[in-house]
Amino acid sequence: MRVSAVWQKRVALIAGIVLLAWAGATLAVLVNQLLTSGERAAVAQQQAAAAASEARIAKYRDNVAETAADLEDRQEQLEEWSKVHFGVEPAAVTPEAHSDGAAPVAEQAPLKTSRLETGRLETGRLETGALIDPNLPPEAQILAHLEARQENFANRLLTAVNERAAKAEGAVAKLGMNPAALVRNAATGRGGPFIPYRGGKGRASSLGKSFAALESALFRMEVLERTLVAIPSGQPANVLMLSSSYGYRSDPFTGAGAMHSGLDFPGPMGSPILAAAPGRVVFVGQKSGYGNVVEVDHGQGILTRYAHLSGFTSKVGAQVAAGEQIAKMGSTGRSTGSHLHFEVRLNGVAVNPRRFLEAKADVLEVKDDARQRVGSVAAVRGAR
Repeated sequence: MRVSAVWQKRVALIAGIVLLAWAGATLAVLVNQLLTSGERAAVAQQQAAAAASEARIAKYRDNVAETAADLEDRQEQLEEWSKVHFGVEPAAVTPEAHSDGAAPVAEQAPLKTSRLETGRLETGRLETGALIDPNLPPEAQILAHLEARQENFANRLLTAVNERAAKAEGAVAKLGMNPAALVRNAATGRGGPFIPYRGGKGRASSLGKSFAALESALFRMEVLERTLVAIPSGQPANVLMLSSSYGYRSDPFTGAGAMHSGLDFPGPMGSPILAAAPGRVVFVGQKSGYGNVVEVDHGQGILTRYAHLSGFTSKVGAQVAAGEQIAKMGSTGRSTGSHLHFEVRLNGVAVNPRRFLEAKADVLEVKDDARQRVGSVAAVRGAR
């Protein structure tokens, strides 16, 4: 079969056109596939970036929440210390924006001190002077301001506490007592299982160095001031003279040298015997050589003993105030006549009561200041 040259040309032309069309279609498919693959890669890259950004945001939010929780723990501790040691409750830390649009800061109520105004905390805002990174997000700037103001308040409170403790330490030393030994002895009665501090909701392992220093200073102030309050500086009987002093004397019965562990106050039978300091009656009864006895525990290891009594006006467990009648003067036990034998014992050892009864005015002023603080704390606790 013969095909003419014309038809051969026509068939070749048609085949070429079909081949070109197939090649064009194939090329279009390839180009489309390349474009689709690039778009898919771009979309996948965008999705990965978005996921990473969401993870960073979630982590940032968690960190902000933890920091806020730690700051809340610090604030609660400051408020608790204020209640326990000063009898006042500072206002809660709340963010408050300035009129000029600056980052919010925290308000703190100043702690009130006694009439000595030792280390007085000024009223008004507590300016920190801390430099806050302006590049921080707004939430982080708020927390940074709150933390800086808490540190400022804690440092100012620490200064006030140290000054109060120094005054109490000086007064205690003038009374012939060892302040360091008092604090050391008070610290021996502590214990419990070790539970690492983790805060409430945050992850802080501690409240910071300033808070640790404040806790130690508050303990020292509390021990020294409560010791001052416990010191029996009130006259145990309304008499003007002594018949025997503390220390060496000739025994009134045998004349031999003897140790006298207290002071003797002579007076009429039945004269009121008064508590020399506030405390709790821990003994009412008889002791060999002392006759009828009342003992009052004033805390901080200080106890007073009233002996040779003719009668009792208090019972074991009673809380008594300074100057409150607890017994009547008499001549029971080893006694030559109506009088009061008055002892002061520190951690079970008799000491000379004169150092307390004859305390100087400056010591009594510090003691009165400490009594006001301790009294205000007791009133707050009683109101709870």
